[in-house]
Amino acid sequence: MEKKEDVYRTVTKPSPEILYKDRKSKFYAQIHPIASEDDVKPIVEELRKKYHTANHVCYAWQLGTENPMYRANDDGEPNNSAGMPIYGQIQSFDVTNVLITVTRIFGGTKLGVGGLIQAYKTAAQMALENAKIVKKTIKAKFRLQFGYPEMDKVMRIIKQKNLNIVSQKMELDCELVISVRMTESEETLQIFDEMQNVEISQLD
Repeated sequence: MEKKEDVYRTVTKPSPEILYKDRKSKFYAQIHPIASEDDVKPIVEELRKKYHTANHVCYAWQLGTENPMYRANDDGEPNNSAGMPIYGQIQSFDVTNVLITVTRIFGGTKLGVGGLIQAYKTAAQMALENAKIVKKTIKAKFRLQFGYPEMDKVMRIIKQKNLNIVSQKMELDCELVISVRMTESEETLQIFDEMQNVEISQLD
């Protein structure tokens, strides 16, 4: 049974760009996977170059699972008429580690604040509906340190519990970095903690 806190929804690659039109204004919307806030600026700058006649590149992003961070940017549109409606769709589709951009090319007719909110919301929704949303498991990482005599029993548990080895260093002593589902982290910590001559520490 999947536990809610163990799994999150995201995208692994940018979605196809969709076009939404309202009274001759064009809204190009796309969803992008991001790993940190630093990923946002280059994507937005790239869109400004691509659509050099665009009046606004509005966006919203969210990162993290337990205490997610988010930002919404109206890029010159009236306050909260663009970024927040886009962010509302991120919440509605329950996705994280994503950036949604909506690039507007003005068509000559003002839409009014209500019209803008609707247009940005709809464009973001269409981008999400066209994206391939995947489920990912939240993992915890641990470092194991032990001598060669302990190798067999450590490896046996890793195999039994189907744990994932992220990296290994075999020098005078052995060091493994393993990752486990967040919901199994306490049990894993306890198992290795009770083994003699094996040190386990959780990594950020």
